[in-house]
Amino acid sequence: CDECRGCLSICLSSGQSSHRQAPHAVQGVARIICRGVCSHPSMHGWCTLLNAWPELTQIRMQHCTSLLPCLRVQIMRPFMSLCRPPPMPRATLCPRSALPARHRDEMYYHVLCRGVLTGSNVNPHRVVAVQARAKGTEAGAPAPPRKPTAPGPDRTPSEEDIRSVRIGKAQALRDAGLEPYAYSFDRSASAAQLQAAHAELPAGQEDREARVSIAGRITLRRVLGKLAFARLNDESGAIQLYFDKGTLGQPAFARVKDVLDIGDIVGAEGHMKRTDKGELSVVVTSWTMLTKAIQPLPDKWHGLADVEARYRRRYVDMIVTPGVTNTLRARSKTISALRRALEDRGFLEVETPVLETAAGGADARPFLTYHNVMQRQLSLRIATELHLKRLVVGGLERVFEVGRIFRNEGVSSRHNPEFTSVELYQAYTDYHGMMELTEELIRACAQAVTGSAAITYQDTAIDLGAPFRRATMHSLVQEATGVDFGGFSTADTAAAIEAAQAALAAPGAAAPSPELATAIAAATSPGLVVNLLFEALVESTLEQPTFVLDHPVEVSPLAKRHRDNPALTERFELYVAGRELANSFTELNDPLEQRARFEAQLASHAAARDAAAAAAAAAGPSATPGAGPDVDYEVALDEDFLSALEVGLPPTGGMGMGIDRLVMLLTDSPSIRDVIAFPLMK
Repeated sequence: CDECRGCLSICLSSGQSSHRQAPHAVQGVARIICRGVCSHPSMHGWCTLLNAWPELTQIRMQHCTSLLPCLRVQIMRPFMSLCRPPPMPRATLCPRSALPARHRDEMYYHVLCRGVLTGSNVNPHRVVAVQARAKGTEAGAPAPPRKPTAPGPDRTPSEEDIRSVRIGKAQALRDAGLEPYAYSFDRSASAAQLQAAHAELPAGQEDREARVSIAGRITLRRVLGKLAFARLNDESGAIQLYFDKGTLGQPAFARVKDVLDIGDIVGAEGHMKRTDKGELSVVVTSWTMLTKAIQPLPDKWHGLADVEARYRRRYVDMIVTPGVTNTLRARSKTISALRRALEDRGFLEVETPVLETAAGGADARPFLTYHNVMQRQLSLRIATELHLKRLVVGGLERVFEVGRIFRNEGVSSRHNPEFTSVELYQAYTDYHGMMELTEELIRACAQAVTGSAAITYQDTAIDLGAPFRRATMHSLVQEATGVDFGGFSTADTAAAIEAAQAALAAPGAAAPSPELATAIAAATSPGLVVNLLFEALVESTLEQPTFVLDHPVEVSPLAKRHRDNPALTERFELYVAGRELANSFTELNDPLEQRARFEAQLASHAAARDAAAAAAAAAGPSATPGAGPDVDYEVALDEDFLSALEVGLPPTGGMGMGIDRLVMLLTDSPSIRDVIAFPLMK
């Protein structure tokens, strides 16, 4: 029966070996088994039921898998709603009038369709009425809805139908003198605290001395005659609420049946009990509606299946999708661990402007805005680097900022237009000191989130505890291509391009993309060729933590030239799981060289912009928008930053790390949207 995967399996036993004889044993012991978890004692009149119900007369009881997969039958009020098969797209409704009159008040029949039940005990807003289609059923037999707002028998209730019914319930509470939206509630413990405090309570025992009050959201509700059960979830976990009509009283119990819905937030008081099945429960002596939910939660079996809907309605995603809140908690732990580790090392957290007159510190398109009073255009920052360096010039020798960065660029599983980074600067050290610090920070975050330096990301084991690998960009490219590009000077650019093209065309090499081939052919220096080959051939292969050292000077305008090779810079990027995690320099503190590099960067950007404009003009109206490089934006020289460097920046090491990507790594999240509470959506 377990193989039925939720199809209702009815096994009848009367002490005889053959299930084929079981339907004829009127006094036999009946068991309703769903996934092997529910069992019920003797039921009388079974044969009468089988003969009266046209749908069941066709079923051979010895074949569990032949039972109608979308039919859910529960007999006798005390045993209803214990079996929960998965939803089916359609169902067949056997009219209640087809049952013998003496059984009508004893029977509850339910049809499961999209996770919503129909039956004589269920409020109309939860009903999915499907018109009878089986032979012998009576036309028009389904009972009429209790309220005019409920859907008719021929259609599924819309969210607006359900919303109208729930609004009516909220009004009914007000009419009864009860406020459906409370001001406060005093709770004595969380669900997790109750589970821990009463872990030793034996099954079937009550602790009437343990008076508790608890509050949370209802995520499951069952009514079984004079008993009702609900699962209450709070931030810490879940616990069962046990409603007994005799203990609770008729008015309060009636409210459980009539106005309590899945999604409502309630407060309950009572004492502790562990049921015979071993479920720790709060035996409710009084309960209060704290917030009446107007919109229903998604189907509990499917949750929010639409990934886009998950990100757009994160508040619902947090309720119905396991693990979402844990990811957000892990993000908070990561940021807290970073702050503690840096503060323990003497770093001071600061805040720098989000609105800037000239976006700098990175090569990226900024978001632009306009200040009405000042009558000037401003941009949102694309990095915090330049202002943090100004603070080091001013005498703060160890500073850091955890802040939001805004870049008007593409969206992918690794990129969001606004993201969070930590940038830090320490006077009198270089990129070697930054490598040591970066390792320490990442290990501290891993311990805070996972409790270990050994993690798994997308089924790949990653060791953050061992010393990180250190390799130069040139050596990694040489491993991938067999070509040592370190021997090419600027005068040998053409030879470097030819060597790269030959390596890409070698037997067994993957064919380069058209974009890569075009970029290599247009490269203006061997350093650019090396960087392009690294990004195309090496970057995605770096699964274990690897510091990639000594980048070409052409792609590192803010880094100090390497002390042993002026064609390179003292810079590293940290790669883990095939993606960049951190970036660091020995900071350039020569104001004249910094000005020269900025001016060269501006000239290069202007040339690329002119070339893109000419290409677009040549293509005419048939040009595909966004097909060319994204360079159509202004880049300005930050004269104030250059002035600060002229005042004097001490020898400084700096490092920036994307917190979103770090959290992705520590929580095994495949997309950056999974670790941002409210990612930007189209």
